Amino acid sequence: MNVSSWAIANPIPAIVFFILLTFAGLASFKLNGVQDFPDIELPFVTVTASLPGAAPAQLETEVARKIENAVAPVQGVRHIYTNVLDGVVNMTVEFNLEKNAAEATNEVRDAVSTVRADLPAEMRDPVVSKATTSGRPILTYTVASAKRDEESLSWFVDNTASKRVLSAPGVGKVARVGGVAREIRVELDPERMASLGVTAADISRQLRRVQQEVPGGRGDVGGAEQAVRTIATVRTVAELAAVELPIGEGRHVRLDQVAQVSDTISERRSAALLDGKQVVAFEVSRTKGASEIAVAKSVRTAIDDLRKANPDIEIVEAIDNVWPVKENFEGSMELLIEGAILAVIVVWLFLRDWRATLVAASALPLSIIPTFLGMYWFGFTLNTVTLLSLALVVGILVDDAIVEIENISRHMRMGKAPYQAAMEAADEIGLAVIATTFALIAVFLPTAFMAGIPGKFFKQFGWTAVFAIFASLVVARMLTPMMAAYIMRNKGDHEEKDGWVMSHYLRVVRWCVKHRLITAILSGLFFLGSLALIPLLPTGFVPPADRAQTLVNVELPPGSTLAETHAAAERARKTLMEVEDVKTVFSSVG
Repeated sequence: MNVSSWAIANPIPAIVFFILLTFAGLASFKLNGVQDFPDIELPFVTVTASLPGAAPAQLETEVARKIENAVAPVQGVRHIYTNVLDGVVNMTVEFNLEKNAAEATNEVRDAVSTVRADLPAEMRDPVVSKATTSGRPILTYTVASAKRDEESLSWFVDNTASKRVLSAPGVGKVARVGGVAREIRVELDPERMASLGVTAADISRQLRRVQQEVPGGRGDVGGAEQAVRTIATVRTVAELAAVELPIGEGRHVRLDQVAQVSDTISERRSAALLDGKQVVAFEVSRTKGASEIAVAKSVRTAIDDLRKANPDIEIVEAIDNVWPVKENFEGSMELLIEGAILAVIVVWLFLRDWRATLVAASALPLSIIPTFLGMYWFGFTLNTVTLLSLALVVGILVDDAIVEIENISRHMRMGKAPYQAAMEAADEIGLAVIATTFALIAVFLPTAFMAGIPGKFFKQFGWTAVFAIFASLVVARMLTPMMAAYIMRNKGDHEEKDGWVMSHYLRVVRWCVKHRLITAILSGLFFLGSLALIPLLPTGFVPPADRAQTLVNVELPPGSTLAETHAAAERARKTLMEVEDVKTVFSSVG
């Protein structure tokens, strides 16, 4: 059965169908997250092995080569890149693109665990993680206070701020930058230890025995079974200093007799500065699939709560990587609306009938809005790629409707009623409209199956375009003929005079038809000239964007101290502050 004829004869079901599609599309638009780029899992797995104090040569032979030999036989491995630095080995394992990221991560983790016993015992357990595009920080905050010291601020970030921000929807990780950690330091006195005949190893071993909390089994208490714990911990530094340690031959010694016990901070390994002022900072990252704008909104609400609950602490938003995403989204939506309005104006200039223009223009929103439903169903987000796809196809979404309207108008000029003209014209032009739409789908759909890492990005581009184009076909075959049958009016069988635009266009067409050889030569020269310009065009995966931020990396030779690195960062900051329009400089040292 001809779907156009059915829609014309039964307008109510068709109207209800598109109303439901519209509401579903609008609901999906609200649910779709807004991101900079789509979240993809790259075919890379990173392995980080840390052995503080070890030299690169030692790490290469005792750690790096053993892990490489264990990972190399894993199926699908293409390349292994290893970077050995002082105290740490960073290894990147590249897999074939077809390899599942979760499966690759598990296989690498299993391979590393097989050689863990052969690695140095004092080395920390290697960390295995997969590479994704969703792990970068979206917001960075600095914390400062005139009433609290750096240790208190660090504890505030680790305990209070992290818990509150992590409770916000969509937040995946909160990482502290700079600051210090509390440390109970035990400084042994060699002379006293020598007089007592004990070593540092003896003190450490005895301290480990008396300072512990372990399960102690089960016991019957009042006829009920309860767990028993062995608790031997201290609560204050004074209690720790007063702990008696057995040193053999029935002798005991208090810890403060052989060591000085102090409550202090650990060795500083990093620092954070805002415009040269030392602060404690923390970075907020979102979870995979979360909307960056929604996450930023929830995080800022949590930060406002923290400010109210802690008025003595100044929390400043140092880096905002969300506003470019928001600006890009709002700009894309504005341009999408502007493009739709301009397309409607062009249609009106050529059709010169407001009723016909209304019917054709309705295809734009009724094609774009259901596209959001398809994007939500496939798990896509509103990002640079999908918005670019919508902006690209917005001009062709009215093509099918224009063809339908023009053919219906032609039949009406023959003296037919709008209902009859819509019936016959839609049936006559149906196959051509379907062929045109599927030709466009055949152009855009292959981009959704591109190979390589670019293909992971263009998957959403291709499918979004296909959703919109197919929606325009449904509108053109169902709604456009139905609306034309009931909205358009017959103006008689007289031919209307061509307007200024059409008359000049037809004049150019007649000249081209009359001078076919010249037209063919000029077209060929234009084509060859276009090809000659290709080498002059800049290349790149993503075009450069001005986000009002500049990243400066300063690297010092291995063995440099934190003080030297801090001084180099300050020199760089002072140089940057001399540049006009620089508003603020955030430094992460270490």
